[in-house]
Amino acid sequence: QVQLVESGGGLVQPGGSLRLSCATSGFTWPYNTIGWFRQAPGKEREGVSCIISDRSTYYANSVKGRFTISRDNAENTVYLQMNSLEPEDTAVYYCAAVAARLYDSNCYRPYLFGSWGQGTQVTVSS
Repeated sequence: QVQLVESGGGLVQPGGSLRLSCATSGFTWPYNTIGWFRQAPGKEREGVSCIISDRSTYYANSVKGRFTISRDNAENTVYLQMNSLEPEDTAVYYCAAVAARLYDSNCYRPYLFGSWGQGTQVTVSS
């Protein structure tokens, strides 16, 4: 059974940093595609970044240059390093996994992912 557990969220001031973790279990590592999504109140869930088993990475335009996705194969964990955070980054962040390689814009489509974590809240505010 695939399990994903996010951690690392919290309250941070604008310009600050956070590192989110997605601990995974129940599937062969590295999994084909693991993505980070976020959902702000009243808004649709949107793709933020994803990493493919061949180490390809993708970033939404809104976070490009500020966020970095990476994985630790020894720990079966995917990270999202978030720098220069803005109030617009406030949302619940989810990690998700799918047994397929989703390249380009496909990795931003939440309906293509079959397994999800419970989410972690990120609040950027002064």
